[in-house]
Parts: sequence; structure tokens; C-alpha cells
Amino acid sequence: MTEQQPHQFERGTDGPKVIVVGVDGSDSSFRAAAYAGGLARRQRALLAVVYVQPVMAAGAALGVPVAETTDEIAEGLIAEIREATERVKDIYDVRWEFHTFRGDPFNGLVTAADELKADAVVVGASEQAGHRIVGSVAIRLVKAGRWPVTVVP
Repeated sequence: MTEQQPHQFERGTDGPKVIVVGVDGSDSSFRAAAYAGGLARRQRALLAVVYVQPVMAAGAALGVPVAETTDEIAEGLIAEIREATERVKDIYDVRWEFHTFRGDPFNGLVTAADELKADAVVVGASEQAGHRIVGSVAIRLVKAGRWPVTVVP
């Protein structure tokens, strides 16, 4: 008689079951969301749309209502995503959730991917010139090497 091993979480064995996509309101992040939505639809995976709310201590120290501003951005993103899914609901059926995390984009996406047990991460290419020197979130996610990462231009 053999003992059964406890079931352990296994990433990507039958195709992705959870796809995390980072959105920040930029054009490239919306292209990434559209790409990830198509991938989720074809794979019958859950699309976890993630917005990382920046934590800016300096802004708060100057009296700038940072939390209110990032909450408004998150609400705006949710509204845009809902509107986009409503437009295609009779054509495409995609299961999706919206999550917000706080922190810098890289650590927020890592936390999101870990907590949501992501099989894949999709992000838009950085639109900031300085990232070519310092390294973009996408490059840092690839270097982390914990999930397949797709970068959408």
C-alpha cells in the first residue's frame, strides 16, 4: 500500500490557470491587458488584473493626498476594464478579477503573482526612457525567474 502525498501547488502544468497582468493606465499596460485577456480566454484561465498603488511618503509629507489620488486611479481603471469587458461580453467570455496592491510596481507585482499563485505574468513595455538604463519592471520580473513573463510593446 502506498501513502498519498499531499497535493502541492504546481505552476503551469496544464497551461496557465491564473494570469496576472499589471495595469497602470498607460497605453502599453492596456495593450498588455488586451493580450492577457486573449490568452486567458484561450486557456480558460482566470485573468487577475493588478494595479499597484504607489506609496509616496514624500508626497504625503508635503500634504499631497496620495492615497486618494491612487484610489481614484484604481477606480478609473476598474471602470475602463468593466466597460471594455461589457463591449465584448457576447463575443468573448473571460473570467477576471481586479486587485490593488500597495508599493512599487515590481514588488507589488511579485506579491500579487505569489499571492494569486500566478502561472504567468504579462506587463506592458516601459514607456520611460530611464528604464533602458536602470532596468524596467519587466526586466526585473524576468530576472526574478519565478513565472513566465510576457512583455507587450
